[in-house]
Amino acid sequence: MSNDNTTGGLYRRLAATFTERVRAVPASGWESQSPCVGWTARDVLAHVVDTQNSVLRKVGIQVPAGPTVETAPLGAWEHTRDAVQDVLDDPMRANRAHDTPFGRSTLAATIGAFYCFDLVVHAWDIAKATGGNTTIPPENLEMVAGFMERMGDTLYSEGVCQPPVPVVGEVNEQTRILALLGRTA
Repeated sequence: MSNDNTTGGLYRRLAATFTERVRAVPASGWESQSPCVGWTARDVLAHVVDTQNSVLRKVGIQVPAGPTVETAPLGAWEHTRDAVQDVLDDPMRANRAHDTPFGRSTLAATIGAFYCFDLVVHAWDIAKATGGNTTIPPENLEMVAGFMERMGDTLYSEGVCQPPVPVVGEVNEQTRILALLGRTA
C-alpha cells in the first residue's frame, strides 16, 4: 500500500484496481448484467466515467473529448482516470470549492469520499458481472465502511444504493458490506 495519504494518492491506488478490473473484461463481457439492477457492465462503466467528468465540470474543469465507453471501454476509462488524476495532483484545481447536497466542499474532498467509494464498489460490480476478480482489499473495505457510516440513510436515496439484502449465517466483511449496499456476493 502506498504511503501517499492525499486524495490523489487514494484515487491513484483505487483507480489502479478499477483499471485492472476493466482490463480483465472480455470483449463479450460488456453486455453482461451487473449487480446494479437494469445495468450491464458497460452501463456501470459509463456511470463511473460520466459522473467523474460531471464532478469536474461542476468546478469549471472540462475534460477534452476522448474515447467513448460504447466503442472503447478501457480507453474511455483511462482517459477519464488520467484527467481526474491530473486535477487531483494539482492543488489549485483539486481545492476548488463547490456546493454539494451536504454543503460547501472541495473537489478533492468530494472525489476522496463519494467517487473513491464508487471506484471500489463499481469495480466489484464490473468484476462480478464479467466473472473477474471480485476480491476487495481490506483497506478498501474499511474506506467503504467509513463512507457508509458518514452517509447514513442518505446512502439509500434514489439513485444511490439499493436497500440492504439479508445475509444468512456468519459472513466475511466483504459479503457483509456488499449486502448493506444492496448486493449479493
